[in-house]
Amino acid sequence: MRAAFRLLPLLLLSLAYLSAPQLTAQDWVHTGTNLGNERIRLASADFKPVGNDPQTPTLKAVFDSTLFNDLNNAGIFDMVSKSLAPQAMPGSPQEIVPAQWSAPPADAAMVDYGALSADNGRLVVYGWLSDARTAGSAPVLAMQYNEAASEDMARTVAHRFADAIISRLGGGLDGIAETKIYFVSNRTGSKEIWVMDYDGANQHAVTHAGSISMSPRISPDNSRIAFSSLLPGSGWAIRMYSLDLGRAVTFPGGAVGGSNFTPAWAPNGLKVAFSSARSGHPEIWTADAGGGNDHQITSFGSDDSPCWNPRTGAQLAFVSGRTGEPQIYIMDADGANVQRMTDSGYATGPSWAPNGGLLAFSWDRKYGPGDPGAYDIYVMDIASKRWLQATHEAGINESPSWSPDGRHIVFQRQIGHRTQIWSMLADGTQQQQLTHSGDNSMPNWSWK
Repeated sequence: MRAAFRLLPLLLLSLAYLSAPQLTAQDWVHTGTNLGNERIRLASADFKPVGNDPQTPTLKAVFDSTLFNDLNNAGIFDMVSKSLAPQAMPGSPQEIVPAQWSAPPADAAMVDYGALSADNGRLVVYGWLSDARTAGSAPVLAMQYNEAASEDMARTVAHRFADAIISRLGGGLDGIAETKIYFVSNRTGSKEIWVMDYDGANQHAVTHAGSISMSPRISPDNSRIAFSSLLPGSGWAIRMYSLDLGRAVTFPGGAVGGSNFTPAWAPNGLKVAFSSARSGHPEIWTADAGGGNDHQITSFGSDDSPCWNPRTGAQLAFVSGRTGEPQIYIMDADGANVQRMTDSGYATGPSWAPNGGLLAFSWDRKYGPGDPGAYDIYVMDIASKRWLQATHEAGINESPSWSPDGRHIVFQRQIGHRTQIWSMLADGTQQQQLTHSGDNSMPNWSWK
């Protein structure tokens, strides 16, 4: 998305080649993603339909499919293919025969199962998780749901049960099946802020400003979206949209002179950092969540794209062109102790991992005159500055954003003249295209 980045005045020249070593699979364990751990072999049984309500088959199909996909996307399971799983549909712990699931070809270590019914407009689901290799053992998880019967609620209940399983077997980290991804889309004729479920379902517009909106960032409590928008006669301003009120709310500190871009929320939700050219060139500023007490914290020029350390709130990563081509830097939240993280090429779009130890960003390591734009997503261990290249595919890969579990990254990929949103595990595997209509860019994963 070099064209969009040119809206942010970081257009400078330099050439270099990076020699830092790549991370190995074992390094990922040490740096916190745990992607190097052995995956749990998990089978997901189709749930047993109960009753004769005509909604039951449809809701069951939605539930079964969503649950399997959520568990498969989690990145911590070796899922048993439905074609290898027993045809049995145990509806309770009394009905399951663990040996059926632990024997070849399923070879499952764990199995989830349960019963689903739609009765008098209510969706009732009982779900269990059991050790498939220990006959007679009590279930390790038992859940019950009673909600209004609809296909959307069948998806929601499946998400909730999947997250419960992921939390139980994944080291206590919350699952992401109920999280959202905010992004920019032009499919209505103007660039508006949109939202979708983590898996690409339920895509719909949030704003209807009829202008150009960029860089959405959802607040930690999921109540407000900060973004940059081109206002007629006023230039680029930081705007706020309240999801609780369903309308824009004031943010005075983000519309004071110059161009204002790339907002980012502090993890406590009390401050917003952004880039502003009100002093004549882009610098990093902060303001209270209401837009007051705005304060400049850098003074070198061409500084942009701040993001907070989500674990501590004590540091910011950002992009600066102060030494030539844009590079990734980190600094204390007051602007002190600036450190350069990348040492060559063209690096943009930093995103700080939830564990506070990793940065994801887009990097063209060999950028130079005539370069067609070999942008890929990289993940760097902040302490050692060692990195892993997560994407190797065709296209320009930019704007990474971490999932709240720290296992996944969402990003944009431009192939030809079309840009779409993709997700992947943090090591670059299990890539999935999430959007297909229009041009879609600048994704931001919700905090929870």
